[in-house]
Amino acid sequence: MFERFSSGYYLGELYVEPHDGDRAVIQRADHEHVNEQLYADGEGVERLDAPLVMKLGSGHIPVGGDEDIPSGTLAIPLEIADETLPDRKNVLLADADRAENLLRWEGWEPFVNA
Repeated sequence: MFERFSSGYYLGELYVEPHDGDRAVIQRADHEHVNEQLYADGEGVERLDAPLVMKLGSGHIPVGGDEDIPSGTLAIPLEIADETLPDRKNVLLADADRAENLLRWEGWEPFVNA
């Protein structure tokens, strides 16, 4: 789904559509798979529900999982959607270190907020 793009990001293409939820989401199974493949370090019990951090356009957004979203789709809240959606878009996914820094900057703490 995502390939290494740079030292801090992976690149993928997703179908991006607006939705009336209050947070950005992808299909729960995709979310868990990406968390396991890119964010887990293989040591001990690790959570697979921590938000992913994706960069769409010029902004970073935390992304959760939702069973009602089709695989390969990123659903974003209406307030951050623009007139070009729905459409296929290149999406950057922050690697584990960058994602943790971005989430902490926004006030998210592992094992507390997810």
